Amino acid sequence: MMHFADSLTFSGRKAVAAWAALPFPAFSGSSLPDTFSAHQQDVPWKLLSSWREQKVSCCFAQSVVLRGICKEKAASCPGQPRSPLQSCESPEQVLQQYLHTQFPGAFSTSHVLRQPCDTRPPFPQFFSPLLSSRGFLQDRAQGSSSAGVESIPVLAALQSSPVLHSLLSGLCRDLRARNPRRCSSFFTAGVEQDDFQEALEELKTLAQCYETGFGADGSEDEADSD
Repeated sequence: MMHFADSLTFSGRKAVAAWAALPFPAFSGSSLPDTFSAHQQDVPWKLLSSWREQKVSCCFAQSVVLRGICKEKAASCPGQPRSPLQSCESPEQVLQQYLHTQFPGAFSTSHVLRQPCDTRPPFPQFFSPLLSSRGFLQDRAQGSSSAGVESIPVLAALQSSPVLHSLLSGLCRDLRARNPRRCSSFFTAGVEQDDFQEALEELKTLAQCYETGFGADGSEDEADSD
């Protein structure tokens, strides 16, 4: 995993953020181009960190894996021009085209796997009743909810993106707000005060590597510049 993350980081960056759509929001019988076309304004996966919810507007590099989606192409209406997603010949091309549209200029790798994620017992059944037994969305709940969801389509992504500036800056602020001298076990474990301060400076420097030069993130560094 460390070497994999290294392949997505450069320019002093060392961390990536994990995102996932579990399940991937696809309607039963819909094609992959149709599903992605419904998410042109915002990507259909969420940040897995406990940090406050953030939208992804850009990224530097990413690796995305989609599994469990049917391979049918989108149905085109006569007389209407085909969209770039509908013109793709394979699910891999559809995913790559979508990533290119949402994150132009980013280094992206993608993979599409046919096998869905198995969610039969003992996997917890915390899914919406609007999901079919194969994990696809339905307009309304059908059948008995006790039948459970046997499998789901899943999308997972690792991204090196500006979101990590907020995540790392917030972690740095939280650590600065605590007085390690009050925790005797902290230094008993072998951590020196100078090493702790040096680690904070390294964390702040790492957070700055994810700045894009615009947006609200700059104000956070000013707050940290004590």
